[in-house]
Amino acid sequence: MLTWRKSSYSQASSDCVEVGRGIGIRDSKAPTTHLPLSDKAWSAFLTEVKASR
Repeated sequence: MLTWRKSSYSQASSDCVEVGRGIGIRDSKAPTTHLPLSDKAWSAFLTEVKASR
């Protein structure tokens, strides 16, 4: 089963990005399409975001 998650910071909003582990990312307003993203690429992205804080 495919599970999409969005940030807890955007629960009340419909304008957000959702993440599907091992699948990719998508816009919550356009859920029928997504950008494929590997676990490795997602991990690298998160590492860069955290380092830029």
